[in-house]
Amino acid sequence: MKAKVHITLKNGVLDPQGKAVQHALGSLGFGGVNDVRQGKYIELDLAETDKAKAKDAVEQMCKGLLANTVIENYSIELVD
Repeated sequence: MKAKVHITLKNGVLDPQGKAVQHALGSLGFGGVNDVRQGKYIELDLAETDKAKAKDAVEQMCKGLLANTVIENYSIELVD
């Protein structure tokens, strides 16, 4: 089973990397980009076959290591 984890900064948290990308896009002639927020994408290949157990394990991974839950949100998608 695969787990797809998307991690993004919470609203209100400054995103200097996103601002740098927004500025670079403007410099390249891509006007009209009002805001850019960057994040992380992590794909995990799990041996677990039970969806509930897999989701619980990935939740613990996110809370313990993959995401800084003080400033980041995360979402999990499980794919058979």
